[in-house]
Amino acid sequence: MIWSLIFITNMVVLGIPSAVLFIPWCWITGNVLPLYKATRFMLSSSCRLAGVRFRAQGLENVPRDRACIFMSNHVSNLDPPALISLIPGRTSAFMKRSLMELPILGTGFRQGEFIAVDRSGSRADAQRSTAEAQQVLAKGVHITTFVEGTRSPDARMLPFKKGPFFLAMASGAPCVPVSIHGTETILRKGSLRMHPGIANVTFHPPIDPAAFASRDDLMQAVRAAIASGLPELMRTCPNESRAGV
Repeated sequence: MIWSLIFITNMVVLGIPSAVLFIPWCWITGNVLPLYKATRFMLSSSCRLAGVRFRAQGLENVPRDRACIFMSNHVSNLDPPALISLIPGRTSAFMKRSLMELPILGTGFRQGEFIAVDRSGSRADAQRSTAEAQQVLAKGVHITTFVEGTRSPDARMLPFKKGPFFLAMASGAPCVPVSIHGTETILRKGSLRMHPGIANVTFHPPIDPAAFASRDDLMQAVRAAIASGLPELMRTCPNESRAGV
């Protein structure tokens, strides 16, 4: 439990001053970059102090001249800190609306142009989220999404949600498949106990949505890329027809 306490303590020690300094700065200037950089440092340093090391491969594959949609598998609550720490430039993400409404934290999420998502699954909500995401991409900000829609309970790949692929086809933004493994043993689903370890993150070459006739074809290509960077036991391929909307 000591590693979890170290992680949380560092988050609090760095997070409170960052919020006090940079949230008002964002309000006054409209410049969110200092807040984002402070958040990234807070996350990466908390991981290091808790004995977590990032082993990143393929960062040279990430385009530097346009915003991308990073599409990753999801095995642990440490996955978002890992990606935010490693992705070049600034990234937004889809966020549960309830988190966007939290005091202070919610303000930071909104200033960072994170995109609120309702759990209703309605078509209207999906269309609103897609439109907001397209606006974020148009500003040159990346979007990060966990394409399974939830953390895997046993680290094996789950069926993909179709929403991120609808966004990719609508926006034309390159899709960068990302494979994460190792975090599932550092912080297991349903546990608050952290363990030192290595988080392996592989960034695959970008995939152009325009090269595919349908979002299902794009989904299959992204799935194959993500699976290629995972240990064999994590590459379970359930029937994609079970994927959500």
